[in-house]
Amino acid sequence: MDVPSFFIDGSIYTYGVTLSPPAGRRRLGASGSTSAGGAPLAGEEEEFAPSEWGDYFITYDPPLAQRSEEWMRDRAEELKQRVRKMFVFEDGSVAGAVALVDTLERLGLDSHFREEITAAITRIHLVGLECPGFVGGSDAHDLGVTATRFRLLRQHGLWVSTDVFDRFRDGDGNFNASLSSNIDDPRILLSLYNAAHMAVPGDVDAVLDNAGVFARRHLEAMARGELRSPAAEQVARALDHPLPRFTGLLETMRYVAEYAQEVTHDGTILELARLNSNLMRCLHLRELKALSIWWRDLYDTVNLRYARDRMVEIYFWSCGMIPEEEFSRARLMFAKTFGLVSILDDTYDVHATAEECLSLTQAMQRWDESAVPVLPEYLRVLYIKTLSTFKEFEDLLEPHEKYRMSYAKKAYQLQAEYYMQEAQWSSDKYRPSFKEHEELCGKSCGLIMLNLVALMGYGASATKELFEWAFAIPDVVRAGTQIGRFLNDISSYKLGKNKKDLPSGVECYMMEKGVTGEEAVAAIAAMTEDRWRTMNKACIEMDRALLPVAQLVANIARSNEVIYLHGRDGYTFGSHVKDLVTELFLDPIPL
Repeated sequence: MDVPSFFIDGSIYTYGVTLSPPAGRRRLGASGSTSAGGAPLAGEEEEFAPSEWGDYFITYDPPLAQRSEEWMRDRAEELKQRVRKMFVFEDGSVAGAVALVDTLERLGLDSHFREEITAAITRIHLVGLECPGFVGGSDAHDLGVTATRFRLLRQHGLWVSTDVFDRFRDGDGNFNASLSSNIDDPRILLSLYNAAHMAVPGDVDAVLDNAGVFARRHLEAMARGELRSPAAEQVARALDHPLPRFTGLLETMRYVAEYAQEVTHDGTILELARLNSNLMRCLHLRELKALSIWWRDLYDTVNLRYARDRMVEIYFWSCGMIPEEEFSRARLMFAKTFGLVSILDDTYDVHATAEECLSLTQAMQRWDESAVPVLPEYLRVLYIKTLSTFKEFEDLLEPHEKYRMSYAKKAYQLQAEYYMQEAQWSSDKYRPSFKEHEELCGKSCGLIMLNLVALMGYGASATKELFEWAFAIPDVVRAGTQIGRFLNDISSYKLGKNKKDLPSGVECYMMEKGVTGEEAVAAIAAMTEDRWRTMNKACIEMDRALLPVAQLVANIARSNEVIYLHGRDGYTFGSHVKDLVTELFLDPIPL
């Protein structure tokens, strides 16, 4: 696959770096030894490391806030009214609109101004249609404004041609510093670099490949120099996670502090961002405590100690996907289902025999407590808890939303079938082709099912038509799940698998193509880049009513980019993301 070098060498291929095997998974045996590849030696049983957090968030008592939550909400409402007045741009230039929308989105405030942002984005888009190549007034020759406008429009599902960059390129089509003023400004280069990650498949966006190479080369040179804060932190972050592929809540947590250091920051917006972050923290800690209590009861009751104990990491993942207060129900449904399916996954992967896997799969298809007797005794409580949890979900739905349960339940049943197929391949010692591996494991990673469960908790925007469309696994959903699968495959290859796991996608590719591990990792990294471009294109071409699914899938993919950065596995090895969990839920946020 022909993918520009800056994607392989930078934002994607960094997943192929060599890591030392982490102390995240223990091997049980006389000596606890492992083979050279990290797999357990023959005859050993495997056990995952205990939770990094234990019951910390069950007993955690947050420090006394400077202000009451009621006061913060009242003050935030006052500030929102002031910010709404900022959407009147008297000078007619779109530069102010571009800057305001970008700032609000990065600060995590966009959910409070959806109507205003939609109107602003429409205006920004129309200016380009009416005056191709111009973004208004003197801003027409400003690369930073042009690049940010380009990224915002594509992220909002609106097509904009790469022709807008022509004025910044030389006769050979390359970006040239002499054609762009202030090219040594890291903010402009960051804008261009982030815009480059909104490319779509094919040659139509070749200019973005060139833009990415150009911007990354200059940013890396700056990073080796003496950049001041906050530019130094922003450049380092972008080289790991370009903005369109970074978890929004983590960006917000960091940008709130960075925005305060910008000379041009607006005091009203800054105060609102700090209040909003504190209010979100209060909500997230309440949810995390409730989930931790629920999970401790579930985990101790099912008593399957071979399974991963990772509710804090699951909730971290959930907040990265759907952080807004209005999606609390969806976030909790997602986290609980993730916990259940994680135990199911570990049962098929590391513990159950082929016969036990078959009986579990059959019971899942029956979805009734009458199936309990067909199960081995140690799996009966898990099965009953699964049924009761989904019944609790149904009770949370309004009468007109009850139809959603059939999609979520069917997706969970399919998940068991996918795990069964993997277990059968493992039992038969079957070596799948790379295509077979991609097809099955792209589904078995669970993201298709979890996407539907999260949608079940949405409000009116999640229509029946939306569920039908998402259940059919359209291109955008398929691409998003494949991103997660490929990143996980690269991580599994680097960190080692348990003894019953199938060959990873990297290993399948190596065997099929006769290439080295490094070459296989590079090829799969290129495929990951292609899937991001497929998602970008699908979001632009789809009906606006379908965007909630696309945005959710994209957020899942962004969370995967964080979880699997540089070949780590922040879910299996909770220590890999412990600092990020601390940053998100525990580090103080000033008012």
